Amino acid sequence: MTTTAVPRQPAGHGLLVGKVVVVTAAAGTGIGAAIAERCLAEGAAVVLSDNHERRLTLSHARLTEAYPKRVLTLVCDVTDEESVRGLVAGAAAEFGRVDVMINNAGLGGNRAVTEMSDEEWGRVLDVTLTGTFRCTRAALGQMIAQGGGGVVVNNASVLGWRAQAGQAHYAAAKAGVMAFTRCVAMDVAQHGIRVNAVAPSLAEHPFLSKVISESELAALARREAFGRAAQPWEVATVVAFLASDYSSYLTGEVISVSSQHP
Repeated sequence: MTTTAVPRQPAGHGLLVGKVVVVTAAAGTGIGAAIAERCLAEGAAVVLSDNHERRLTLSHARLTEAYPKRVLTLVCDVTDEESVRGLVAGAAAEFGRVDVMINNAGLGGNRAVTEMSDEEWGRVLDVTLTGTFRCTRAALGQMIAQGGGGVVVNNASVLGWRAQAGQAHYAAAKAGVMAFTRCVAMDVAQHGIRVNAVAPSLAEHPFLSKVISESELAALARREAFGRAAQPWEVATVVAFLASDYSSYLTGEVISVSSQHP
């Protein structure tokens, strides 16, 4: 299959001007970092959180140079309730409100169920699914206290729908994120709060090679219609759309960011 060229990243169009956006797992070079940069390019004030303090410090220095007075960084462990509450409270204290919560934190791995320990299973679900629950719950409390309105965008995965060996824990967690998204959307629709998710297939970033071999990554890329993995910013643009008023009638939806064919 021929690999298509990566298109030019589009400029911002002010989709999130005046919005305060919180992004988890936003340091470094992955999807979270790309989401934070896209939200800034669209005019938002952005709170970047991550459990890696050093990477967070580096991201803050880089982004504040380009977007002064619109970036706050807060260390947050999504497996710790107090830390999550502190993230939302800190965002509201700095910028006065929280308009968008983007739950990007997740943990993967590559292990057959026959070899998987309880600890491996539990850790992936605690970060990926329960962490999304904790952050959503905290953000919704803040949004409702503000008088309602707001958006939650969760990062799921096409593995919530599709089968892949060695990914039972991750796929189960991401399928849970999808179901959680749909149900929470119904819980808070009365408050004017929208809850949606994106489901990327394969996005190119350095952390993938730590859990999936280069040969397997290449095979997965060949299954994509474009013959390549998505760039993180290609996922981020869809997240920005869901965070914006352009998706005002979407809630409880999971948008596949994928070119993968069966």
